[in-house]
Amino acid sequence: MRDSLIPEQRTMFFMKKNIEPVTPQEEDFSLLRQTLNFKRIWLFFVLLTSGFAIVPVLFFALIDYNVTRHSVESEAILRSSRQVSNAWRSVSFFLNQRKSALSFAVYDNRFEDLSTRSRLAIILANLQKAFGDFTDIGVIDATGRQIAYEGPYNLEGKDYSDQEWFKNVLHYGAFISDIFLGFRNVPHLAIAIKYELPNGSFYVLRATLEHQLSTLLTHDESNTDGDLFLINPQGVIQTRSRYFGEVLSPVPFSVPAFSSSTNVIESKVGNGPEYILGYAFIPDTPFILISAHPRAKLMEPWMQTRKDLTLYLFISITVVLLWVVVTISYMVRRLSVSDQRRIKYLHMLEYSNKLATVGRLAAGVAHEINNPLAVINEKAGWIKDMFTFKAEYSKDPKLIETVNAITASVERCSRITRRLLRFARHMDVRIQAIDLKEVITEVLGFMEKEAEYRSIEVDIQVPDNIPRFESDRGKLQQILLNLVNNSFAAMSDGGRLKISTERVGDDKICIICSDNGCGISEADIRHVFEPFFSTKAKSGGGTGLGLSITYGLVKELGGAIDLSSEVNKGTTFKVTLPLKPITKERLAGEDDESIAG
Repeated sequence: MRDSLIPEQRTMFFMKKNIEPVTPQEEDFSLLRQTLNFKRIWLFFVLLTSGFAIVPVLFFALIDYNVTRHSVESEAILRSSRQVSNAWRSVSFFLNQRKSALSFAVYDNRFEDLSTRSRLAIILANLQKAFGDFTDIGVIDATGRQIAYEGPYNLEGKDYSDQEWFKNVLHYGAFISDIFLGFRNVPHLAIAIKYELPNGSFYVLRATLEHQLSTLLTHDESNTDGDLFLINPQGVIQTRSRYFGEVLSPVPFSVPAFSSSTNVIESKVGNGPEYILGYAFIPDTPFILISAHPRAKLMEPWMQTRKDLTLYLFISITVVLLWVVVTISYMVRRLSVSDQRRIKYLHMLEYSNKLATVGRLAAGVAHEINNPLAVINEKAGWIKDMFTFKAEYSKDPKLIETVNAITASVERCSRITRRLLRFARHMDVRIQAIDLKEVITEVLGFMEKEAEYRSIEVDIQVPDNIPRFESDRGKLQQILLNLVNNSFAAMSDGGRLKISTERVGDDKICIICSDNGCGISEADIRHVFEPFFSTKAKSGGGTGLGLSITYGLVKELGGAIDLSSEVNKGTTFKVTLPLKPITKERLAGEDDESIAG
């Protein structure tokens, strides 16, 4: 709807809406300013590429993490099970060996022989000589009274009929007790064998052993961190435990359920650490063999592996992120350069189209104005001739002066139209011999009225040693016109502009355009040739295209442009051009190198 309004309605529309009107030229420039958001593009591609690169690394790291942990846990369980199995065989062999020796003594001797102390002494001596851990031996009759005894204690005549071990041996025929204190108040165990007499009666041969099982299990421990010990079904410790106390003290965990095979469980002891417990029930004995290992100790190899895995994962992710950031930054930077080139070429195309339109308009205006100017000039000459032939008019100086003023104005208009025609003809790209002083004067002719109105002094210095050279006249005019316009915009009324030229070597010339305007800050100097950058943007006085286009035109002519400026003192532009035009191939190569750099 806005574009369909006539200019007056359009202005009123924006005034009512309290919006600043936008001119068609500003709309064109705003369209050209619509560039890509490279920060967002960079962030998007960094996140996307990082995700595709890092997710597989994390996935396989997680798999390796779980596989390694499971392997270490399985190895810990297997080692605990193997340790229990080995120790179980040792303890079972130890007890069965002594029970077999005592059984041999029962069946190798008569009851009458065993009832004598001398024979018991011989048997005990042989047992001690063979095994070394038997303490005493005695014979107990069917009533439970010990009728014969050989040993360091005075236990002959002791009545065992009410003790649990005596009841068990009567029931099972042979019995190995758990660790107990007994009458001597010393931890020991007893092995008893029942023998039935032909008359239906029976007797029991009983021997006791000092507590040697702790030494046996200590030798069987496979590492310094393990704990191997025996408990009975009531949870009372039968051999010394590294982690759970001394003999006959209760264990702080539940007694495992019966199993005919070796098992391994995990158990947390109160508020303490978690243990891996291996256990096995020793047949025909009241003993349960327990192997205890702190889980943290067994998992130490895994903890080190986890640290290494975390370190490698961190290094891998860091390398991937650095690679992604560097690569994406390079690609986005190249994309930004290409986009800037695209925008620059669009600006230059639009600028060239505008200049071509101006040229065509200037040619049309010049042709249209030349016709009435010729008529005015002809009629003014005819009037002057009439005044000359008639004495009454020839003596009137005001009439002659008026006619001369008309003729002078016509001549001035003719010069302006000729200048417009020359400018229009030079819009086409064409290499030709150029007189630099003539081009500078021609360009300044368009600015002479503004210079006169603002009292700006323009000084042109072109030495005689500056030769004619070959270049594109239209582009050179545009370069000079943009520099002069930039200087006029930077200067206040009464300023001074100096345009000078000098020879640079044998094949180049330099055009120096110096003004005493407001200057450019050091922070802005690096950006002045970028599209849409303008120090007048805050005041709304510039589009930021002039110097960018000028830079491109100078490069197209095979030259270079430099500037030096100081705030509140002025700015100097130096345009260096070759005396002979550069080929398109060489120019394209230099342009690619500058962009790549």
